[in-house]
Amino acid sequence: MQQLDYIVVGLGIGGLSFCEQLRRHHKKFVVIDAAMNPATAVSGGVINPVVLKRFTPVWQADEFLSAAQPFYKHLSQLLDLKIIDQTPILRVFNSVEEQNDWTIAGDRHQLAPFISSEIISNKNSNLNAPFGLGRVNAGYRLQTSQMLRRYADFLLKTQQLIAEELDHSQLIEAGNGIRYKHFSARKIVFAEGFSALRNPLFPKHLIIPNKGEYITIQAPQLKLEDIVKGAMFVIPQGRDEYKVGATFNRDDISERNSEEARKLIEIHLKKLLNCEFTVVDQMSGIRPTTKDRRPLLGTVTTPDIAFLNGLGARGLMMAPLLAEHLYKHLEEGAELPVEVNLKRFL
Repeated sequence: MQQLDYIVVGLGIGGLSFCEQLRRHHKKFVVIDAAMNPATAVSGGVINPVVLKRFTPVWQADEFLSAAQPFYKHLSQLLDLKIIDQTPILRVFNSVEEQNDWTIAGDRHQLAPFISSEIISNKNSNLNAPFGLGRVNAGYRLQTSQMLRRYADFLLKTQQLIAEELDHSQLIEAGNGIRYKHFSARKIVFAEGFSALRNPLFPKHLIIPNKGEYITIQAPQLKLEDIVKGAMFVIPQGRDEYKVGATFNRDDISERNSEEARKLIEIHLKKLLNCEFTVVDQMSGIRPTTKDRRPLLGTVTTPDIAFLNGLGARGLMMAPLLAEHLYKHLEEGAELPVEVNLKRFL
């Protein structure tokens, strides 16, 4: 029986972030992950501290960004991969009223660190933005799929990744710990995202699945370097390719791409762009969202079984700090912030 401190289930951004807490504190652990296309892998990879629909800051944006920036820079060094790139986000205005609202928002203390209140004139003839654009200075773009692949390879080399789906019938609570096959661990942390709905230990009513789909387009004339946000995000990928999305759908939680989503994205894109484009790919993932749009951290019935879930659409920004909160809770007995403690729903 191999003795461990932790078993981690799931290697999306939540599981990866918690693994880094364990590595930082020299804990022995393994990850069980079936590489079932987590939402992290298909996300747009955008970190954005501003709610661009209402021109307000994201909840606790300062705290989350302060933890996320050094986390991804350290991960870049660990994996020898440029993961994070500071990239401005340009919000397309639809009216004079939106211009005025943006100018006012930029003078507020909470938003001033993130945005410029200046209205930027559109100088790209292939972009339809007659009312101009607003600039989010504190935007970032992550190479999410490459990051997950490289981290999985890192864990394989250190023999810390079990590439399989967890068999819950072989998971046994044993005194002050957990046994799974030939592993014995003090604790297990489930960071499964949407897959938690198949976990008999997880309260199913806590997660609301929300399917998101992106398309990738080829648009040689567009020549965008910054991320643009109209009805959808347009995210430069290099080589004249752009990732565009995402949709939100709580009714269809199948893991297949839908023609309806592709058509919807194309309709919005044709209104935004004044140039031709070709769809070259489509991808979908299911976000684990919650009733109050706050994450789910903590334990339910035993301190040996913990959950890190409900990261929703802003998991890339929140996960590093949330993983730190959960680690301190499990190892040091620190109280979880009330807003993220899953017991708020129990």
